[in-house]
Amino acid sequence: MRDELGLPCLELLPDGSYRSVVMKASLRGARRDTLAGAARRGEDLDPVLARHVRVVEYEVTDRDGQDALITLVTTVTDWQAAPAPALAGAYHQRWQHETANAQVKTALRGPGRILRSGSPDLVRQEIWGYLLTAWAVSVLIADAAAAAWTGPGRVSFTKAVRIVRRAVGPAFPPSAG
Repeated sequence: MRDELGLPCLELLPDGSYRSVVMKASLRGARRDTLAGAARRGEDLDPVLARHVRVVEYEVTDRDGQDALITLVTTVTDWQAAPAPALAGAYHQRWQHETANAQVKTALRGPGRILRSGSPDLVRQEIWGYLLTAWAVSVLIADAAAAAWTGPGRVSFTKAVRIVRRAVGPAFPPSAG
């Protein structure tokens, strides 16, 4: 039995996740079959060729109210130490952080731009400036969403930054140069 990613299900686990194996893409034929057999038996695998993994599948509701299947493949194989619901929650939080980082890096600072400050103290000051600006835009988004009776996640951070830049002028945030 294989999932949508083509990963074999080696063992169903009590938390709803399952053991699987990820192999080097160039492996074919008998070599691949030998590794798959070793994985099924729980043997140690050469990490250059294959790794034991655990697969957690769960559904989330997207912005349009549709359920979307999320497949998390992890090397955290002990289901008792890290149950599937805990991993799914941690993965969701990770992506919230990634999204927030992307907002600061691309919507505020600009793609490919580096920090302008030349000393560690000024770098910290510049980073705090970006973080405070992101926080201020997020507060504006939350207020606007509440006034419109919608969730703040439905408001584009990038579009909100553009609106603020038009209202405040080119000093938001300061341009490089």
